[in-house]
Amino acid sequence: MHDCTRLEKPIAAAQITSGMGVDDLTRALGGCGFGAGRLAQACDIYEAMVRDTATTKFFGLAGAMVPAGMRSIISGLIRDGYIDVLVSTGANLVHDLLESLGLPHYKGSEVVDDNELCREDIDRIYDVYVPELHFTHLEEHLLGVFPEMGDQISIREMLSAIGKSLNDPDSILRAAYECDVPIFCPAVQDSMIGLHAWLYRQTNPLNVDVFADVHEFLDICFESERSGVFIIGGGVPKNFILQGTLMTSKGFDYAIQLTTDRPEYGGLSGATFDEAKSWGKINEDAKSVAVYADATIALPIIVAAVRSRLR
Repeated sequence: MHDCTRLEKPIAAAQITSGMGVDDLTRALGGCGFGAGRLAQACDIYEAMVRDTATTKFFGLAGAMVPAGMRSIISGLIRDGYIDVLVSTGANLVHDLLESLGLPHYKGSEVVDDNELCREDIDRIYDVYVPELHFTHLEEHLLGVFPEMGDQISIREMLSAIGKSLNDPDSILRAAYECDVPIFCPAVQDSMIGLHAWLYRQTNPLNVDVFADVHEFLDICFESERSGVFIIGGGVPKNFILQGTLMTSKGFDYAIQLTTDRPEYGGLSGATFDEAKSWGKINEDAKSVAVYADATIALPIIVAAVRSRLR
């Protein structure tokens, strides 16, 4: 005989009507299978996470999200109190800095002669172009900021000082500075910010203590009554966030990941939240879901839907 508990929820066909909003759309997908159902579940979990005032909200940012045009979504979440702690790759912060200095990314094409782009001093990120000259202006700006930092600072303090130097309200770095939201970037050396910091300290006093951030980050983890995490991609930001629970023995209560990676190859970006439970990184009864989709599609939909619910 069939286990009746396995057959309690018939698939509900999505009803799409004219004039429906994005929240209506995601709710209509709630009874569907596959990625549609996961997207709807992510909206429900994210809503519960941001409504839970006792939850510290972590956000992991990997992948080329800023070059693709997602930075205002992130800075908006910071300004509205939906991100308490941001952990990012250095690259996203570099590209946020470019945009903040009025140095835009350009819509290009992935079907192109990359040797010609190289000769024209244009860098390509899939179908996004970045002029090489932008990075000269980036270096000039950083050379004006580094002398104000003091002799010894943490990575988080360095990023806060950079954010202070910017005037763009859409900037992730500026929003975090204004809202006193810490940005941790444990692999900042793997970026133009880190490279220029290293070059600067060859002839000037600048000592960035890479371990100081760990103490500050763990303090936040210990002090959190409950915690939730929204992860874009994976990589270093995902690991840095989740490893905090290893020290505190407090697993995450809410967890969402947008990724296109698979778990079979053992990479962290594809590792499931069920696997994380074996480490104690995710609580046994946590509300969690992984959405296997392009984050530049899924993130705006989830944020728009939840913003509608919170409105």
